[in-house]
Amino acid sequence: MSTAESIGGPLGQRASRSFTEVFSDALRGDHTAVRGVYGEDRTLPVHDWLRPATDSDRVLLGHCRGLTLDVGCGPGRMSAHLAELGHSVLAVDVVAEAVEQARSRGVAAIHRNVFDPMPGEGRWDTVLLADGNIGIGGAPAALLGRAADLLDTGGRVVVDLACPGTGLQLHEAQLVSRDKTSREFPWAQVGPEAIDWLATSARLSLLGMEEHRERWFAVLGR
Repeated sequence: MSTAESIGGPLGQRASRSFTEVFSDALRGDHTAVRGVYGEDRTLPVHDWLRPATDSDRVLLGHCRGLTLDVGCGPGRMSAHLAELGHSVLAVDVVAEAVEQARSRGVAAIHRNVFDPMPGEGRWDTVLLADGNIGIGGAPAALLGRAADLLDTGGRVVVDLACPGTGLQLHEAQLVSRDKTSREFPWAQVGPEAIDWLATSARLSLLGMEEHRERWFAVLGR
């Protein structure tokens, strides 16, 4: 856990920047926390995203099938592992630094918003929303609906979830570093008890749910 003061003094003394700028700095090594999601500032786990896929990552990725779109890929560890397994995978992120780091791992990656036109519309076998990325945009039903549009018939969405009891929570979040804070951006958390009805609202069905070492995830089918 990190307080604002431990990262860099009172909020008013830091410049307000875009999410992209502060997140890019975090990927380059700046100590950064997320504010407004967990009740207190929590360090952004960049070190987890920069290392190779963990055992729990591999369990999650074992549910990916065929042509896979990794949405919100960050520095690309998930896509890199899928590529090593022989998957055809495309990583996508709105942050250019993340895309460059993913490419440095040998991953095919594009700098784009998932709601913009994407390669292979309607032909993906799997859309991956790892590391809580179902929270992107603070509108999980809309994001799952977009994922459904990207999938081929019989495709699936593989989704990391928050812990049980979270339900559906909507937030206005910020990233905070030693000398910068981002403007607020919408984010969401989705627990296991909320994913079924969210999937139904997006024309998807819950194929299964799994817990591995206190990490919860679901597989949704089109």
